[in-house]
Amino acid sequence: MTQLTLQGKTAVLTGASRGIGKAVADALVARGANVVIGDLLDKEGQALVDGYNSTEKRAAYIHSDATRYSDIVALFQLAEKEFGGVDIAVLNAGIISHSNNLFGPFDDVGDEKMMQVNVNSVIKGTKVAVLHMARRGGGVIVSTASMAGLYSSALELAPYTASKHAVVGHTRSFDLLPAVCNVRVNCVCPYWVETDLLTYLKDGETQNPFDTLVTHSPRTKVQTVVEAFITLIEDDTRKGETLLALPDGIKVHDRPTGYQSTAIDPPHVQEYVKTNVAFMKAQLAEALKRYDQA
Repeated sequence: MTQLTLQGKTAVLTGASRGIGKAVADALVARGANVVIGDLLDKEGQALVDGYNSTEKRAAYIHSDATRYSDIVALFQLAEKEFGGVDIAVLNAGIISHSNNLFGPFDDVGDEKMMQVNVNSVIKGTKVAVLHMARRGGGVIVSTASMAGLYSSALELAPYTASKHAVVGHTRSFDLLPAVCNVRVNCVCPYWVETDLLTYLKDGETQNPFDTLVTHSPRTKVQTVVEAFITLIEDDTRKGETLLALPDGIKVHDRPTGYQSTAIDPPHVQEYVKTNVAFMKAQLAEALKRYDQA
C-alpha cells in the first residue's frame, strides 16, 4: 500500500492530461496530495480530475496554455483558491512535433513553437512558481527534460534536443535558490518511454532510419519515470539535480566539476556565491510586491 507521504500537499501540473504527466499526477494523488492540472486537452483533463474527485475533493482542472503568463498565474490562483496554495510544481508540458525540420520549409511559427512550448513554458512556469512558493515559505519544482537534453541525439530531433538541453541548463542554474527562498528546482531526463510523443514519431508517413532506431531502442517504464519525479519531490536534499530515468533504473547525472580552465579564478566565483544570496533576496522582495499587486 502506498504511504500518504504527501498528505496535505498541493501540486500543480502542466501537460498532465495523459502520458508522463498523468502518471505523475496519479502517483501524487496516491500519496495524499491534491492536484491542480492545467492543459489544453480539456476533455481528458476534466475526466482525469473527475476520477480523482469521485470520493472527495482532491483535484481541479483549468484550461491552460503553459506558454502564457496569464494562464500560468491562473493555474496557481486556482490551486490557492481550492487548496490554499502550491507546494509542488511539475512542469511537464512539451511537444516533439515539427522537430524534423532541417530540410523543411522556412516556417517562423512552426520552427519557434518547439522552443516556445518546451523551453519558455518551463522558464515562465518556474518564475511564477518561485514567487508563489517563496511567499508560502518554500516548495519544489520538477521539470520534464529528456536524455536528449544531455547527449547528442538524432539529426531528426535537433530542435527537440536543443530544447531539452535548455531545460537541463535552466535547472542547473538554481543551486543558490534554496538559500534565497527555500525553493528547490530539479528535472527528470527519461529515455524512450511509450507515450503519445513516441507514438507521434512512429506514426510518421515516411519510414526512415530514425524509425528503425526508435523501434529497436529499449524503453524506460513509465513507473521508473514516476519514481524519479517522486524522489526529487520528497527528498529535501535534492536541489539543481538531474535524474536519468533509464531502462535499467534511475541514476543521478553528475554535472562537470569546475570550469576546466586554470584561467578562471575560484576565489572570484566563491565571492559571487557569498554575496549573491543577500542580493537575490532583495530582488525577490521587490518581485513579490509586484506579484501581489498584479
